[in-house]
Amino acid sequence: MIPKIAVFDSGLGSLSVIKPIQKRINAEIIYFADQKNYPYGTKTVPQLDKIIKSTISTLQEKFSPDVIVVGSNTPSLLLHIEKKDKIFGVYPPLKEAVSKTRSGKIGILATRSVVKNKTLDKYIKKNVPSRIQVTKINATPLVDLVESGKFISQKQLSKDTIQKIINPHVENNIDVFTLSSTHLPFLVPILKELFPDITFLDPADVIAKHVTKILKHKSKKSRLKIYASGDLDTFQKKLKKIGIKNKVNPL
Repeated sequence: MIPKIAVFDSGLGSLSVIKPIQKRINAEIIYFADQKNYPYGTKTVPQLDKIIKSTISTLQEKFSPDVIVVGSNTPSLLLHIEKKDKIFGVYPPLKEAVSKTRSGKIGILATRSVVKNKTLDKYIKKNVPSRIQVTKINATPLVDLVESGKFISQKQLSKDTIQKIINPHVENNIDVFTLSSTHLPFLVPILKELFPDITFLDPADVIAKHVTKILKHKSKKSRLKIYASGDLDTFQKKLKKIGIKNKVNPL
């Protein structure tokens, strides 16, 4: 039997979670871009709670997946979506960041609402020893570079935006950044080009490990089906810009 994995986000960002999963297991993967609620990062906690519960319920009803990945740090952190009932959230890989920093300073690149919310402070306190200095950084402009496709079509603008946000923190000796929005791994090639001596950690690898651990059935085929709410044509064009040719279906 082919395992079925559903991954969703408010846009195309969490497509970055798909490849690490596919490297570990062959499965039928359903990706849902909840465009009509983009971006999750500007929603209040009650709004997010309603959106996420409704989306999970719809995916369960339509596809009966073995696992659902809430592919966004924002609702995962703010709604405390941890590993339960085969529903997984995506969290900043802080323990890995602690083990890799040489300067004792790490940065968390996240959406504005996550950076401002006290839930992130609690998560930091739980996972980072007091000797390590943590800086929370609003990376919403970087998320927008990915969602708009500008990171491909407007390379210089993208580099300028990235440097404006990252440079001050590198100058302050931060040497490890967590990519705590699933949009951000799309920027890794540019980040490595601009900051070759800095470590950027992708949380998708942790999720892939968790998902494959509970899915014991292996299959010979790996399939990806993409669904979206909102304007399907616009989303299809966005995917085309980043080299994804899969047809977008209405949910």
